[in-house]
Amino acid sequence: MSEARRLGAIASFRTNLNQRCLRHLVMTFFDELRQRGLVHQTTDDAGLGAWLAEKPRTVYAGFDPTADSLHVGHMMGLITLRRFQKAGHTSLAVVGGATGMIGDPSGKSAERNLLSKEDLERNVASIGEQMKRFLDFEGAEPTARLLNNFDWTSGWSYLEFLRDIGKNFPVNVMLGKDSVKSRLGKGDDGNDAGGMSYTEFSYMLLQAYDFVQLYKEHGCELQAGGSDQWGNITAGLDLGRRMHSAQLYGYTWPLLTKSDGTKMGKTESGAVWLDPERTSPYQFYQYWVNVDDSDAGPCVRMLTDVSLEECDALDAARAENPAARETQKRLAEELTRLAHGEGGLDSARQATEIFFGAPIESLTDKALGQIFADVPSSELPAERLGGEGLPIVDALVASGLAKSKGDARRTVEQGGAYVNNRRVEGLDTSIGRGDLASETVVVLRSGRKRYALLRFAD
Repeated sequence: MSEARRLGAIASFRTNLNQRCLRHLVMTFFDELRQRGLVHQTTDDAGLGAWLAEKPRTVYAGFDPTADSLHVGHMMGLITLRRFQKAGHTSLAVVGGATGMIGDPSGKSAERNLLSKEDLERNVASIGEQMKRFLDFEGAEPTARLLNNFDWTSGWSYLEFLRDIGKNFPVNVMLGKDSVKSRLGKGDDGNDAGGMSYTEFSYMLLQAYDFVQLYKEHGCELQAGGSDQWGNITAGLDLGRRMHSAQLYGYTWPLLTKSDGTKMGKTESGAVWLDPERTSPYQFYQYWVNVDDSDAGPCVRMLTDVSLEECDALDAARAENPAARETQKRLAEELTRLAHGEGGLDSARQATEIFFGAPIESLTDKALGQIFADVPSSELPAERLGGEGLPIVDALVASGLAKSKGDARRTVEQGGAYVNNRRVEGLDTSIGRGDLASETVVVLRSGRKRYALLRFAD
């Protein structure tokens, strides 16, 4: 290489390197949120990014305890608060022990069923534990806090709340909020929701006061939430201005939806929960492995810490070879590790390998049931495992994998019969107690993909 070409190559390298470094220096934390698709609306589009870059700020997002577990739809809020904490800000996760007694009308066509105080307390405690996987609440001066709005609202009397808080809410402003307008005028003929009750109408006041309380006690100046929370967020800003002349900010992220507009995290069997007792780590992992290609790119950007450069590379790989599902696998690994830890991810991977042919042993009935939830199951008395055991031919017929003993014999002779994913070597094979893959179950397979479970009951 000539000296001129060598110097030109060095100059080009330095220019590219400087451009990359400059991009990272100039890109603020909020710029990255935008690039990841995590900004839907703000109260100050021009200035919020610079305001966040000035110094550490305090931000809060609320979570209604309508169940004893959070679900996939809550992950946008949890992961966004996590991003703020990792960027050096303080994140407040507020569980609505008080507002949960009413129910947020935002995005709802009918009034929610009211929960008892005992149910709410149980739900608050349960989801608080789940949040600890996403946010670090530890340390002498933690940069994330778990709070319950029941703690500062339970002491209010009705008259005190009307006098001190309610007088600051112009009714015409409340009526102009989309969350209210969408429910008004529906009629009250007894056949539908009947509009909005006074109880639900009051929800906005309570949430708005949360923002004021958090501003006073924790210096919180930014409320974040899903796009359906815009009306509640701006009500809080207005209340802070009226009560304390405070300059507060609001920001929303888009709701987590599929490309067809339906909510992410819904399956035929119901919601995808963060509680492993409701949705196992394997089922959670498989949900993300199976998201559509059109949803995989946005999800890996919005829900994981995978760098934007790697996200671009995954996009390219997905376009070239969608069948490899590299983006979905990366997404499933990152989210399963976050929601269920390394142990949960390991169990999900093991379960996936089992479903695709890895040997099965030392599992529980529950774990097998989750892995093979859609596989046919038959039950036999446990005594059939005694003595010389259950002949493999009889087992295949009993499980439904063979129509007759002749069909079962041909399957074994052709090498297509498996017990716990181990090939059956001969027609003289029998299944005994030592062949149980779990407490009571043997997994049979015919060919590459046809599975059946045999349960042995005492």
